[in-house]
Amino acid sequence: MKGKQVVNKDIAIRQLIIIVGITINVLLSYFVYLLDLPIFLDTIGTIAVSILAGPFPGVAVAMLTNVLCTAFNEVAIYFGFINTLTAIFAYWYVKNRVTRSFKTVSFLILGSALISGILGALTQLQVFSGPESPFIMSTSKGISSATGIPFVLSFILVNTILHILDKGITVGLALNINYFVPEKYKQIINDGKWRQKSLTEDQIKKLRNWSKGVRFSMRVRLTLVQFGVSIGLILLMSIVGMQMFFKNDIAEKRDTAVNVAKFAATMINGDHINDYLREGEDYPGYKETSLGLQTIRNNAAGLQYLYVVKIDKENTTFIFDVPDSSVYEDYETEKDVVRYPVGYTMPLEEEFKPYLEDLLAGNEIPPVEIKTQWQWMIAAYSPVFDSNGNCVCWVGADASINYIADYLMDFMWRILLIMFGVMTVILAFSMWTTNAYMVYPINSIAVGVEDFIQAGDDQKKLDEAIRALRKLDIHTDDEVERLYYAICDLTLNQAEQMRSIRHFSESTARMQDGLIITMADLVEKRDVNSGAHIQKTAAYVKIIVEALQKKGYYAGKINQKFISDLSRSAPLHDIGKINVPDNVLNKMGEYTEEEYEIIKSHTTSGMKILENAISTVAGENYLKEARNMAAYHHERWDGNGYPEGLHGEVIPLSARIMAVANQFDIWTSGKNDSKQYSFDEAVSLVEEGAGTEFDPKCVEAFLDSLPEIKVIYRKYNKN
Repeated sequence: MKGKQVVNKDIAIRQLIIIVGITINVLLSYFVYLLDLPIFLDTIGTIAVSILAGPFPGVAVAMLTNVLCTAFNEVAIYFGFINTLTAIFAYWYVKNRVTRSFKTVSFLILGSALISGILGALTQLQVFSGPESPFIMSTSKGISSATGIPFVLSFILVNTILHILDKGITVGLALNINYFVPEKYKQIINDGKWRQKSLTEDQIKKLRNWSKGVRFSMRVRLTLVQFGVSIGLILLMSIVGMQMFFKNDIAEKRDTAVNVAKFAATMINGDHINDYLREGEDYPGYKETSLGLQTIRNNAAGLQYLYVVKIDKENTTFIFDVPDSSVYEDYETEKDVVRYPVGYTMPLEEEFKPYLEDLLAGNEIPPVEIKTQWQWMIAAYSPVFDSNGNCVCWVGADASINYIADYLMDFMWRILLIMFGVMTVILAFSMWTTNAYMVYPINSIAVGVEDFIQAGDDQKKLDEAIRALRKLDIHTDDEVERLYYAICDLTLNQAEQMRSIRHFSESTARMQDGLIITMADLVEKRDVNSGAHIQKTAAYVKIIVEALQKKGYYAGKINQKFISDLSRSAPLHDIGKINVPDNVLNKMGEYTEEEYEIIKSHTTSGMKILENAISTVAGENYLKEARNMAAYHHERWDGNGYPEGLHGEVIPLSARIMAVANQFDIWTSGKNDSKQYSFDEAVSLVEEGAGTEFDPKCVEAFLDSLPEIKVIYRKYNKN
């Protein structure tokens, strides 16, 4: 419900902004129109709204302004697409720039002026065949005649210069409007174009980078689909409409030609045709008949020629020729008009030869379509009979189709200009809705889920990913919003399950560690000389392995899990001593050779015990390191150790680390009835053993960690 209220509020705010922008444009445009100024001021609201609210509101303001301006300027609608392009340019150019800088303002003025000036001039040339404004017309002609440059170029130049002046005023006012709008309201307006928490430019770039791997983005697909459907519908409607108009108009011209020919035939006295041919205009009644035909011609809309001819097998002889009165407009006097005189003979046109028998017999023929290189007409013929019923001549009426085609071409251009503007609005709306309701919400969800997945088992990162996901606040009020809340619930439940599993795992680990310590204690209690050996070696092992990690040694092996496994399993390194008899384990003095072999067997016994545990508890990798330490912590770097005589890095890393820790504790505690050395003496022995008894890198890590080693030493060797 809250999301729906936010959406309704956002829609109301954006609608108000559009209304204010349109009002500013229309009022200033009407003011300029009344004063007949050569500027326009019809894009102040457009540019201001584009900068404040984004491209779609700006484009909507631009197109609706031109629609409303047709109330006082009927041609304004044809320039709507230019203003929509200006809106898009203003938004794109100002989006990431400082609007108060001189460079930004200058280029915004120049770019807007070039778009409006050049496209506006070309539109006027196409629709009006020249400038609409008398001032621009006279100025362009003056520049053209003075400089010799073509009129079209001078017109474009003059129009662009005027638009620089117009856009200078427009951009100045628009930027000041934007400047005085409080930041609080700017943020509200900016939030209104989102159906989620508003994204910063960096966040948008992150989403776009994330979707670069997509072969065909949803934004492009949906925009192309809507654009294609819109274009298809417009083209279909335009083509069907023009075809219907063309067919109807041709039928109308055909009927006009037929009716005029029939009506004119009733005005001609067939008994005087031969007299007209013989004596021409001097014969009584000829001029009166010619004037009557002229009157008929002048009152027949769309008729170009009206004439009377006598037809024989090969030729056509003119008796009357009444051209379109508009023909006279191109000549100085009526005498300059080319007309066929009485008696002028010309070959019968090819289009009429199929009807020759009917023409000679005086039978009615259908209208004939005549196409030549210069003209396209429909000719209708009606017979004239004498008093004896003989066909003595024919009245021909030609209706021109040329001007219909010209009109359709002009009509098509006007429709296209209007549709360009409408299509720009449709595309802007389509891209905004696609981005706001689908692309950005879905991409934001996907990136949030990806961050959640990449968090792995890190509870802190999981919680941060969930908080970021829930902060998106997607409120599209459709299936995307339901998907968003479902994913929020899913990730939250997943994180809680991970938290529960982690707590259970930690409890299990603590229990396992307790069991390990208990088992190690059981073994150690049998050895009266142990002296907290397992606690000290476990601490030394952890210090050494962490020092190795800091120095970058064995980076492919040492990670947090390895350190954890090593620390947890270190107490089990002497687990094999459980199989050593008490009399041997606790013997004071030197061992016999047989007893020493029994003591050495604790390594292989420990390995077997832990291998059995590993096979029972599948997946517990820390026991594998326990096995390695139990089996090989008495191996030497030079290969002279036991039980297998391994050398160098063939010895498992965990065992090499334990070898240093184990031997250092033996030297400092006097364990196994050996001589007890001081801390410094034991350190010297470890240093001497580097490269022979111990891994040199492990020794180096040990020596680098002497302060920490000394803390453990003092803790367990207080005396």
